[in-house]
Amino acid sequence: MKKSVRLDFKSFLFLIILIPFSIVSFAKTGVAKLVCEYHVNPIGIDVLKPRFSWQMITDTQNAKQVAYEIRVASSAENLSKKNNLLWTSGKVESDQSVNVAYQGTPLKSMQRAYWQVRIWDNKNKVSEWSTPAYWEMGILEKDNWKASWITMKDETKSTTSLPAQYYRKEFATTKKVSSARVYVTSLGLYQLFLNGKKVGDQLFTPGFTSYKKRIQYQTYDVTSMVQQKNAIGAIVGDGWYRGYLGWDGLRAYYGDQLGLLVQLRINYTDGTSETIVTDDNWKTSYGAILKADIYNGEKYDARLEMDGWAKADFNDAKWKPAGILNHSKDILVASNGLPVKATQEIKPIKTIKTPSGELVFDLGQNIVGWARIKVNGKKGDVVTLKFAEVLDKEGNFFTKNLRAAEATDIYTLKGGAEEVFEPHFTFHGFRFIKVEGPIVPTAAQITGIVIHSDMKQTGTFTCSDPLINQLQKNIQWGQRDNFLDIPTDCPQRDERVGWTGDAQVFSMTAGFNFDVASFYTKWLKDLALDQQPNGEVPNIIPDMWNNKLGGVTAWGDAAVIVPWTVYKTYGDKRILEEQYVSMKGWVEYMAKNAGDDYLWNQNRWHWGDWLAFHSDKPDYAGAVTEKDLIATAYFNYSTTLLSKIAAILGNTADATKYEKLAENVKKAFIKEFITPNGRLVSHTQTAYALALSFDLIPKDLRQKSAQYFAEDVKKFGHLTTGFVGTPLLCSTLSAIGRDDLAFMLLNRKQYPSWLYPVTQGATTIWERWDTQKPDGTIIDGMNSFNHYAYGAIGEWLYTHVAGLSIDPQNPGYKHTLFHPHPGGGLTNANAEFISLYGLVQSAWEIKGDDLIYKVIIPANTTGTVTLPKATLNQVLLNGSALKGELKKNAKEVDNNVVVALGSGTYEFSYAAGKEFNKVAK
Repeated sequence: MKKSVRLDFKSFLFLIILIPFSIVSFAKTGVAKLVCEYHVNPIGIDVLKPRFSWQMITDTQNAKQVAYEIRVASSAENLSKKNNLLWTSGKVESDQSVNVAYQGTPLKSMQRAYWQVRIWDNKNKVSEWSTPAYWEMGILEKDNWKASWITMKDETKSTTSLPAQYYRKEFATTKKVSSARVYVTSLGLYQLFLNGKKVGDQLFTPGFTSYKKRIQYQTYDVTSMVQQKNAIGAIVGDGWYRGYLGWDGLRAYYGDQLGLLVQLRINYTDGTSETIVTDDNWKTSYGAILKADIYNGEKYDARLEMDGWAKADFNDAKWKPAGILNHSKDILVASNGLPVKATQEIKPIKTIKTPSGELVFDLGQNIVGWARIKVNGKKGDVVTLKFAEVLDKEGNFFTKNLRAAEATDIYTLKGGAEEVFEPHFTFHGFRFIKVEGPIVPTAAQITGIVIHSDMKQTGTFTCSDPLINQLQKNIQWGQRDNFLDIPTDCPQRDERVGWTGDAQVFSMTAGFNFDVASFYTKWLKDLALDQQPNGEVPNIIPDMWNNKLGGVTAWGDAAVIVPWTVYKTYGDKRILEEQYVSMKGWVEYMAKNAGDDYLWNQNRWHWGDWLAFHSDKPDYAGAVTEKDLIATAYFNYSTTLLSKIAAILGNTADATKYEKLAENVKKAFIKEFITPNGRLVSHTQTAYALALSFDLIPKDLRQKSAQYFAEDVKKFGHLTTGFVGTPLLCSTLSAIGRDDLAFMLLNRKQYPSWLYPVTQGATTIWERWDTQKPDGTIIDGMNSFNHYAYGAIGEWLYTHVAGLSIDPQNPGYKHTLFHPHPGGGLTNANAEFISLYGLVQSAWEIKGDDLIYKVIIPANTTGTVTLPKATLNQVLLNGSALKGELKKNAKEVDNNVVVALGSGTYEFSYAAGKEFNKVAK
């Protein structure tokens, strides 16, 4: 029997009054998600003044940090007791919570430091001290490297791939271990083992850098792995260092001798330490990996496995002493990018018997990585795995687009129990796996392993159109697949290198999709190193092409544009400081080549609007944009950015100098490429997109040029742009008030368009608009099915369609601009981004006659919301009319309502649905 509960009116009123006070009394300000140099508790860094970031946690609106205090100590105990602090900031009156630089006692090699922070909010509340975090320095001075480079002596020279090299050494410990760190790198790719277990989960270490100028090393915490009797071992394969690289059949570009460098420091509880290093007491041998090449694949003979080779008491009598390799340690740097890791496993969705009788497994997704296979068979049986992105029009396995890359893994069985094979030093770009040999595996025995730089996904975009949602998925998969330590152009053929143009045009979309701060920081260091003394930027970074065709417009501009992207996305001023000489060098290079007339039109080859749409008509010129027009436009754009960057860095002289230079380039552009009637001499979509987007059209001609641009788009009914024009196409149309045309291009499903590949079953972005014809015919030549450049449309989806934009005056989402643009037949769109401050969201939906718009602004930030086609009196917030401070901060501008907001979650609604439905038609 239920008991009835009676509540008289006075009690009820008391509860109603009490609830708000209870909420207020329990409202707290806190600090969480501490990161150092964009990483959680990093070890082995070499940044002398590392930067701290944290998030303000609160359950109140309009919350701001008004002050912070950081303290740093050499131990967690000292931190809590405030003893022997390395640094205390004291109370600093500031709202900065991102990239606050350490200013304490200079740090030493291998030193660990603990830090925590507390903050004061705008309601005079002070938070508790955060949970401590830490970071640990790497080896900072050359003299602290006690290890020697070692190599396999008397290795037979070869013009083709050689077997991977195995190294080992045994050692003993007699004391109790308090901590152990191993610092390791290689010439080639390494995998490190301690007592039979792989150290860490990183892949393709030490990473791809300009090896002749800098080599990364990694640091691992191996405290729990050290025993009394120990063996440390490593396998080293060719990798980028000695393997095939590029499409010219080039091999061993950086060197023809592999090397290994290992330094294991063990600290004991009694205060003593010991260091185990690579030297000529190590031993080396070949093993089961007969060949390991990134392009061609891996050949593995399990009959040659040496059980226990990385464990103590292994009989290595037949192994040979390692030799000392004379190689510099001066160029060693701590790893500062993102580690490559295996992030997903995908099972086949279909088993196929092709018309030509091939056994093929379909993963249903174009990925980068390899296949894990489980097999049972006799000793000596051979299983061959081949990889392809597509099947041809007849349904057969298609590898012609791989060119010279063999993309083949060969496994020889040792016989007995079930065997499992995964390669060590190769990766493939593929959706389909062909299996050859006497063993016929099932789909359950095949697994696709996805690998890429371990970027955290920060952005999502979704809308009411499933095809556009698939396009967004394809863009993100293309980024995963091509961001493998460097931003590769494609992951499957004999190329896979860091084309600067691709990276430049996609950089903002990349910054929405994933956390790429560390990724780009690492890559840009190589760009600066490989830049020529005259400022010329190679086409490829790291430069493995001997600077062939370097100094190319839109490609070399990555030197300026990518650091600017990182600054805007993360509020990272330091990257501008570190890359400033490189940026300035590139602009000065263009200035010297342009000459006194400020036109970059010297007799020089450029890629131009690479892979623009071309008609079969011989007289067609609708997509042929003059290269000197593109070059001069980019000359102006990068120079303008450099002027802004100089001002941000406080270099007023350079800011003025480059502002004037940009003005002169603009004048020259107008005189050379624009008629008095506003028509561009290259009457193409790319030309107008560049000129309008880069503000190269005089104000009095802008409307006429915009009209020419719009008429060209209408005339063709489709895009005609290539790598240079495509990223700017829809954003420029929207900027001139032609959302109707921008949405028309987005929604188009026929070739050429973004959605055409989606209708053909694409799961990544294609290199060409017509990589595959509607009848299944695959074009000859360059035809990658995984080339991310055209995915740059993603930036417009986030910023314009969903309405989530960075304010360049307050970068890193310190202040966010929210301005949705319903249209194109869409009934909703949602963009979310996890900034360094927290979640930012911009989501709109048309419900009947109403437009409903939701925004989330994280604590310690602000936002400005623009509500399209609205009047102040009709706008509701959470179902009620705007009032108080919100109404004071709102105004009507050009048929929009603009509202300045503090942090919090807001839902606006007003009757505008019919108007947007009209636009959609």
